[in-house]
Amino acid sequence: MSISRRSFIKGIGISCVGCSLSSLPPGALAFDPINSLKGSSKLTPSLCEMCSYRCPIEAQVVNNKTVFIQGNRNAEHQHSRVCARGGSGVSLVNDPHRIIKPMKHKGPRGAGEWEVISWEQAYSEIAEKMNQIKEKHGAESLVFSSKSGSLSSHLFHLANAFGSPNTFTHASTCPAGKAIAASVMMGGDLAMDLANSRYILSFGHNLYEGIEVAETHELMTAQERGAKLVSFDPRLSVVSSKADEWFAIRPGGDLPVLMAMCHIMVKDNLYDKAFIEKFTVGFPELVEILQDTTPEWAQIHSDVPAKDIIRITHEIAAKAPHALAMPGHRATFNKEEINMRRMIFILNALLSNIEREGGMYQKKNATKYNKLAGIDVAPELAKLTVKNMPEITAQRIDATAPQFKYINKGGGIVQSIIDSTLQGIPYQTKAWIMSRHNPFQTISCRPDVEKVAQQLELIVSCDVYLSESAAYADYLLPETTYLERDEEISDVSGNNPAYALRQKVIEPIGDTKPSWLIWMELGKKLGLDNYYPWENMGVRQLYQVKGNENLYKEIHKKGYLSYGIPLLLREPNSVKTFVENYPNAIQHVDDNNTMEKSLSFKTPSGLIEIYSEELESRLENYGIPRFHNFPLKEKDELYFIQGKVAVHTNGATQYVPLLAELMWKNPVWLHPDTAKRHGINHGDEIFLENSIGKEKAHALLTEGIRPDTVFVYMGSGAKAGAKTPATTTGVHCGNLLSHEISPVSGTDVHTSGVRISRA
Repeated sequence: MSISRRSFIKGIGISCVGCSLSSLPPGALAFDPINSLKGSSKLTPSLCEMCSYRCPIEAQVVNNKTVFIQGNRNAEHQHSRVCARGGSGVSLVNDPHRIIKPMKHKGPRGAGEWEVISWEQAYSEIAEKMNQIKEKHGAESLVFSSKSGSLSSHLFHLANAFGSPNTFTHASTCPAGKAIAASVMMGGDLAMDLANSRYILSFGHNLYEGIEVAETHELMTAQERGAKLVSFDPRLSVVSSKADEWFAIRPGGDLPVLMAMCHIMVKDNLYDKAFIEKFTVGFPELVEILQDTTPEWAQIHSDVPAKDIIRITHEIAAKAPHALAMPGHRATFNKEEINMRRMIFILNALLSNIEREGGMYQKKNATKYNKLAGIDVAPELAKLTVKNMPEITAQRIDATAPQFKYINKGGGIVQSIIDSTLQGIPYQTKAWIMSRHNPFQTISCRPDVEKVAQQLELIVSCDVYLSESAAYADYLLPETTYLERDEEISDVSGNNPAYALRQKVIEPIGDTKPSWLIWMELGKKLGLDNYYPWENMGVRQLYQVKGNENLYKEIHKKGYLSYGIPLLLREPNSVKTFVENYPNAIQHVDDNNTMEKSLSFKTPSGLIEIYSEELESRLENYGIPRFHNFPLKEKDELYFIQGKVAVHTNGATQYVPLLAELMWKNPVWLHPDTAKRHGINHGDEIFLENSIGKEKAHALLTEGIRPDTVFVYMGSGAKAGAKTPATTTGVHCGNLLSHEISPVSGTDVHTSGVRISRA
């Protein structure tokens, strides 16, 4: 049966049809979104913030009505490229539904009644309540959460100065699984040299929808050069549709397939013995744990044919070391998260692709690069520190088990706020201060999150929109958008040192302020003046560049500065070129014409820890990755999974008009055979239901998903906050996910079971 492109786009809810947007509280608006834009009429370099990648951009105000946005041409990996989200920044700025004045709620939390107040009143009342709670319950009873990124440090600085150890990012609901696995095994994360890879495996890592412009372009480049891409995903994602092979793997089957691949690598002597001996510990333990993880065993747990597992393993080994398995980025699929991500890194180690072209590499900041070069190639930035910060002795609310040491230092387990508030584990949370964070949309078990909101004594939200979480706040503090503020210089080093800068393109709309200024002014109202020795962002930037005015001017002019040439420590040609440019580097070159001796890892052993003694001491049977076979659903249920779409960033962009218009409908992907058994037709209203909640949506019948699985894009079905079809239409994932986290990584489990029926 043929289907037109127009019909397909309409079917999945992506449309150019306009959608009506409900208004925010009276008094929240004070500008004409058409004629009020003032700012630079010349291209100004900055950084995007429509997702967490923060791509380098250039932007300019056009005729005081709109903003033109493109990639920063000074960044070679970016050029003028920008994605749909990045190009929609103007829609974020001049949207009449954004919050542009401080507001205080009236009546019950979440009731939608607000009054506009002054900044002075907001600061005074918030400070008074914070100090009252601190005096009665201790500073640790206040928790602070922020979207990860450049400005999270300012909220956390306030928390530290106030005396609370409880700071959280969104990491445990999104990228922490990979980061914690990398921390356990290698003491830090690795980056991918995708463009030069010749064989790529993807386990649910969907770069063509969870777009990071430069990395996505690298994957496209690799495929254009002939690299083979194999995708393992329960649904036909965009990456799967562009792959050479797609396997509709069973949810939870990733780890068995990876273990079987490693089994074949070892059994058939396909791995690099020299690399394993030089750079890893724990290989004997790995061999033992892999003895029974045969391809036939993996097929039972994954539905991926054993013969294909064997074939693909031999194919990728033949392309090694210029091949890789992408470690992924997004939220936890199941409780096997820590072991699944570690096994991906183990497969890469067996391929010997670390610091090789087309493989993975350690990022090289100025300090490391200059040491290897033997001269100062790149300027080193100073870190702003404040002396005599309060000594905090209270334990974090997520420090409930030794295994969570890694996540405690890497963003924290934000879901622990539920247990602390509702059950007093390990003690009671009384207030929640959040910045650009929407936990009501991103944390599992939304009913519990709402109970938390009703029980707390104070909730403060700093945001651009009345998000679902902001709707439950006592105070709304309006933040400027990323196009309306300056920030610190960011270290964005890759294979060579690089810096980037976000700077203001547009004068702020209404009475909004950058969050760094909001938290500094609130800190001073709290009597914490001594912990804020800077006056403004310019002072902080000058401190970073150590007073170097030329560097200060250059980074403002270009927005992106790159130094030296790319370096891969184990790639002979790369090392040769490096030495030709920096002759002093010859002292670091080994007999095999590489810089292998300079490759080290920040682990207890200084090596890649396939087996981790420290982790084993913290959680038994986790020193080496192994399969635990955690159940994901009941027998009569379907697997419920979620993912990203190219025009939205989880729960952060469904309020933005241009993006809401691009995708305002969010149906449930359902296999035709499954639909037939339940008497469901394409477009029917259906219910998804389990012990957590019940959600209503429309059915999208497609053979691009397993018959035992249903799928939705994240970020819809909001129960409160600003109303757009994109926020309210579709399934609210948190209403169908239990309050469950993965061992060690502490990440939110984003797979559950549901039953379906016609509405």
